[in-house]
Amino acid sequence: MLDLNMKILIVDDQQTMRVIVKNVLKDLGFNNFKEAENGQQAYNLLQKGGFDFVISDWNMPVMDGLTLVQQIRRNASFNGIPVLMLSAEKENDKILAAVKAGVNNYILKPFTPESLEEKINIIFA
Repeated sequence: MLDLNMKILIVDDQQTMRVIVKNVLKDLGFNNFKEAENGQQAYNLLQKGGFDFVISDWNMPVMDGLTLVQQIRRNASFNGIPVLMLSAEKENDKILAAVKAGVNNYILKPFTPESLEEKINIIFA
């Protein structure tokens, strides 16, 4: 059973995309979010603690999503937090790199609300 109160970190340099993700999550019943514009901002928030799930873009300035995932997986304090990569990167080698870095699932942009829900359900099954 999904915990609809879990704290979710949405990481994307595009505000529009963060709003879209947040709105889909709200429609699914989630209500506890923080946002970050890049991987470094996200990592700084993660260090403060309390997050249960990360949804991150790949291509961002300062620190990209792949580097963020690598940093998360190297830190014992939060390496168990599930990460969903949300990206336009559709090449197999990129997806494989994300999986090797430790993402729990991967979704291509543009995405449907149903596909986001499906990926979240798979991660927390």
